Amino acid sequence: MLAAGAGTRFGGPKQLAEVEGTPLVARVCAVAAPWAPLVVLGARADEVRAAVIDAQVVVADDWATGQAASLRAGVAALADADAALVLLADMPFVTRAVCEAVISAGEGHDAARATYDGRPGHPVLLGRAVLDAVPSLSGDQGARDLLTRFDVATVDATGLADPTDIDTPEDLPT
Repeated sequence: MLAAGAGTRFGGPKQLAEVEGTPLVARVCAVAAPWAPLVVLGARADEVRAAVIDAQVVVADDWATGQAASLRAGVAALADADAALVLLADMPFVTRAVCEAVISAGEGHDAARATYDGRPGHPVLLGRAVLDAVPSLSGDQGARDLLTRFDVATVDATGLADPTDIDTPEDLPT
């Protein structure tokens, strides 16, 4: 799970913002629990780490250079894993059902991703070939452009999860 950002648009560490009394990062940890989650932290790592539940933590020291730093740190910590399911801490309404669907769809492909009303979203499953290419990423570049070079299965996740991401306090449900 990528959770390294400073939350500039949010006005602080949005990973700690609560939905139904639970910090965003903890909600996503709970969804990812069956798959031994790894959480990549950066800005205010010690504060955010306190809300991480049942997950391994790695800190991307160069988090401020962009999302690619977080992805690289997570992939490096996974070492020789066959695949990694990428979740974002600011998407608290992703469900186990969509994670399972993306994992299943990835069999026989380099990667798999959820789509919502035809638009790419998360989670994204990165197979070994894609994981091996992640170190080439830089700046605020995630895996989206990288995936264009690989065989990617898509899962229509409309109805399986809510793809809302939390960027500002106004995005939080009331």
